[in-house]
Amino acid sequence: MDSLWVAKTGLEAQQTRMSVVSNNLANVNTTGFKRGRVVFEDLLYEQVRQVGGSTSEDTEAPTGMALGSGVRVVATEKIFTQGNQMETGNSLDIMIQGRGFFQVLQPDGDLAYTRDGSFMVDSDGRLVTANGYEVQPGVNIPSDALAISISNDGLIQAKLPGQSELSTVGSLQLADFVNPAGLEAKGQNLYVETTASGTAQVGTPGLDGLGLTVQGALEGSNVNVVEELVNMIETQRAYEMNSKAISTSDQMLEYLNSTL
Repeated sequence: MDSLWVAKTGLEAQQTRMSVVSNNLANVNTTGFKRGRVVFEDLLYEQVRQVGGSTSEDTEAPTGMALGSGVRVVATEKIFTQGNQMETGNSLDIMIQGRGFFQVLQPDGDLAYTRDGSFMVDSDGRLVTANGYEVQPGVNIPSDALAISISNDGLIQAKLPGQSELSTVGSLQLADFVNPAGLEAKGQNLYVETTASGTAQVGTPGLDGLGLTVQGALEGSNVNVVEELVNMIETQRAYEMNSKAISTSDQMLEYLNSTL
C-alpha cells in the first residue's frame, strides 16, 4: 500500500525538522549562533493521467491525475539575521553590527570565519578566540597596555604607560560572502568557505556594505524561543498525523485480510 511508504517519508522529514529545532533551542545562548531552518521538497509523482490529454477528438483534460510519493528534506539552511546586542563591558569583546565575519586561523593553516567576537589574549599577546585560534590579520596586544580601544572601523589602539596618546597596535578586517548560507558550519562557532558561499571578500568594517565593529558587546543568538516552541508543536502534530496515516493504512490492510 503506497500510503504506508508516503507516510514513512513524512515521519523521517519531521524527525529531521525536530532535530534542527532542538539544535536551535540548545544554542539559544550561544554567542553569534544562527538558527537553522529545514527546507522540504515533494518527491516524484506517478502520472496516472497526463494533464492536457485528449478526452475526445475536440476536447482535452483540464487537469491530470498524479499520485505523489512523499516528501524529503532537501536542505538545512542557516538564517543570518542579526542577533541581539549583549553589553559586556569587556574591552576585548567585539560585536559585528551588520554583515561580515571575523577571520580566524585554524591549526591546519586554513581560514575559518565566525560571528563570535569574545576574544582573549594568549601568552604571546596575540588576539585569539576562546579556543586559542588567532584572529586574522594578527593583532598583538602589549603586555603593559593600560586600556584597549577599538573603533567602529576596526582600528585597535592601546594606552601605554608614559604616553599621552593612544598607540595603534593593529586593525580588524571583516570577510563577507555573496551567499553566507552556503558556508559550512564546523562547530566551535566557526564556518568555512565552500563553492556555494563564494570567495571571501575582505575589507574594512563600515565600508563596501560591511558591518561595524562594536567594542564591549557580543552578538547573541538569533533564535526566537517562542517561534521554536511553536515549530516544535507543529512538528509534533505533523509527526502524529503521519503516524495516524500509517495506522489507518494498517487497519485497511487488516480489514482486507479479514474479508478475503
